[in-house]
Amino acid sequence: MAKSKFTLPGLSQEKAKQVVEILQERLNSYNDLSLTLKHVHWNVVGPSFIGVHEMIDPQVDEVRLNADAVAERIAALGFAPRGTVAEITRTRDWDDYPLDRALVPDHLAALDQEYDRVIAENRQAIADVEDLDLVTQDLLIGQTGGLEKFQWFVRAHLESAAGTIPS
Repeated sequence: MAKSKFTLPGLSQEKAKQVVEILQERLNSYNDLSLTLKHVHWNVVGPSFIGVHEMIDPQVDEVRLNADAVAERIAALGFAPRGTVAEITRTRDWDDYPLDRALVPDHLAALDQEYDRVIAENRQAIADVEDLDLVTQDLLIGQTGGLEKFQWFVRAHLESAAGTIPS
């Protein structure tokens, strides 16, 4: 990552660089998640197909907006956001989404796992930026709340009458 020639008022170059490294990881994860969600949207089949198919598009839109907000925050901090597939694959430490054309419950169970990963990473990023930049922390907190709501939507389809979710 090249050194910035400027950053935001009240934030040191060193802190800005640390924040940007954390944000770039979030950007990579959001870009991957948006592609995964669209993949699910195109490949889900079976009973309740249409409800799930239509539930996914707003999730795609919000995750793309999250990516855009993170990229713009990186730029505001004086650095260049990297939104390429090469950047995702260079830093990616998670497995590729496992399903192609599959039934609703199978996709939703796999998608629940994707949300587990992204939300856990976000929570770690929230903790990591706490002593660096509260504005970035606030951004990530809001985004995580939205992701948790979408995971709830996914889990509502998987939940049994006893209140359990198959693992």
